[in-house]
Amino acid sequence: MSKSNKYRFGTKAIHAGVEPDSATGAIMTPIYQTSTYVQSSPGEHKGYDYSRSQNPTRYALEKSIAALENADYGHCFASGLAAIDAVIKTLKPGDEVISTNDLYGGTYRIFTQIFQDFGIHFHFIDMSEASNIEKHITEKTKLIWVETPTNPMMNIIDIKSVSDIAKKHNILSCVDNTFSTPYLQNPLDLGADIVMHSLTKYIAGHSDVIMGALATNNKELSEKLAFIQKASGAVPGPQDCFLVLRGIKTLHLRMQRHCENGAGVANFLKSHPKVDKVFWPGFKTHPNHDIASKQMHDFGGMISFSLKENTQNAASEILKKFELFSLAESLGGVESLSGHPATMTHASIPKAERDKIGLSDSLIRLSVGVEDLEDLIQDLKQALS
Repeated sequence: MSKSNKYRFGTKAIHAGVEPDSATGAIMTPIYQTSTYVQSSPGEHKGYDYSRSQNPTRYALEKSIAALENADYGHCFASGLAAIDAVIKTLKPGDEVISTNDLYGGTYRIFTQIFQDFGIHFHFIDMSEASNIEKHITEKTKLIWVETPTNPMMNIIDIKSVSDIAKKHNILSCVDNTFSTPYLQNPLDLGADIVMHSLTKYIAGHSDVIMGALATNNKELSEKLAFIQKASGAVPGPQDCFLVLRGIKTLHLRMQRHCENGAGVANFLKSHPKVDKVFWPGFKTHPNHDIASKQMHDFGGMISFSLKENTQNAASEILKKFELFSLAESLGGVESLSGHPATMTHASIPKAERDKIGLSDSLIRLSVGVEDLEDLIQDLKQALS
């Protein structure tokens, strides 16, 4: 079912990449918990020789990811950062990357504290206007890195416009689609070369897996990524692949509820007297809301908000009072989570850089889960009281 337009999203989520087991007829993909495979003679095998290279459970997941993103090729990695690592390893010393200046702290960290030491240069810029990118492009620019909606400010970047600019200059474009998932947004359909996911989040959906993925329609690029995957060895195990395959089967159902609850929470926060600003792409007043409306099918369950008492202490007091919005790293699980980006997910970004993008000391990020909305609103009321 890879890249098939025959079926709608919910049907692909349940069936894509999954076939009855040839040995037993099992409807669920078995967990092939093996490191190696018997060969009838040297080089003669059934498509698998060593599980770092490929594993049947992982292969089923990679086919599923590709189908959901309307891609020809999918590759899974041991974490979202391992997937990012693989993309940057396609570059060479002296190459330059243009990235949005509002992005996941772990991405910023691997760019600046790992790959910058190997001679790859990164430019972090405001991409709210895609035209701003062109003035930063040089002959050494090889990749444009996009995250939309951004983490944690929910900024919206025009994927099609960025992709058009990248193609004009013969540059690769990669979109981190973690917040949206393929249910809400398909970057490859908008012209991007690579889409990246932290499968840890919404796609697995149950806070029990660490994994990442890449999808592309570019055969040459896919072969390069597959080689890096094999040579560097940051591959996921079959048990985790099984869990993600299971999570995908309810992705469309969960995302619909995340979106519904996200809208309810965002509107409640917007009217609360202690709240200063609410960052959620569904508001018509949100910057680039018109772009979000075009490239997203809905607006998701990720929300950030700042307080009128703009202090870290004020945010901490609220975070300590939450009962349902558990204070924890990560996002995208069925349970609601809260976080303080300045001291948690984005602590590796210097304060001066955080201030530039409006990431204030009082900013709280919510991953709105699939609980009953009325209970979530009540939890917000008591925490903000």
